[in-house]
Amino acid sequence: MRRAGFVRIAGVDEVGRGCLAGPVVAAAVVLPLDDRVRGLRDSKLLTPAMRDRLHDEILERCLGWSVGMREPADIDRLNIHHASLAAMRDAVVALHPLPDFALVDAFRIPSLFIPQRGVVGGDRRCAAIAAASVVAKVVRDRRMQELHQQDPRYGFDRHKGYPTPEHLAAMARHGYSPVHRRSFRPRSLFDTID
Repeated sequence: MRRAGFVRIAGVDEVGRGCLAGPVVAAAVVLPLDDRVRGLRDSKLLTPAMRDRLHDEILERCLGWSVGMREPADIDRLNIHHASLAAMRDAVVALHPLPDFALVDAFRIPSLFIPQRGVVGGDRRCAAIAAASVVAKVVRDRRMQELHQQDPRYGFDRHKGYPTPEHLAAMARHGYSPVHRRSFRPRSLFDTID
């Protein structure tokens, strides 16, 4: 893209698609052309401590960053795919100045008015998308910590809303909380309730 003349290239990624609770969070990050962030890779390949360190370094060194979020009610209304795309679009259009181009992990974002390309496996192939994955993951994990403080019964601080055995057992015991996605109905939860 740089050889084609694009300068401000945003990497875009989201986290939280497979969770039973909490928001889906997307980030857009514009990295400088000549500055590499040491140790940067897909957030799923990093420890929480590494993600926190990289998150702070990315925000300090990047040319721009922003976050988009869709809460469980939006996810239930739109479905997770459309809610993820909406969060990604929000993240991109919140960048100031706007990027010249967006590289998006896996998908193209509908109704985005700047040039873009979906990159399959982008969080492992593109530094800007990897940076966005780290920022989105840290922002979402911190939000889940806040939700845990508000209601510790579910253990959001440990599983971050993903369908772990611990989370499913808490849901079977306490039911859905206001931050659970009502449209997500894990079969194993109903097996435990029956």
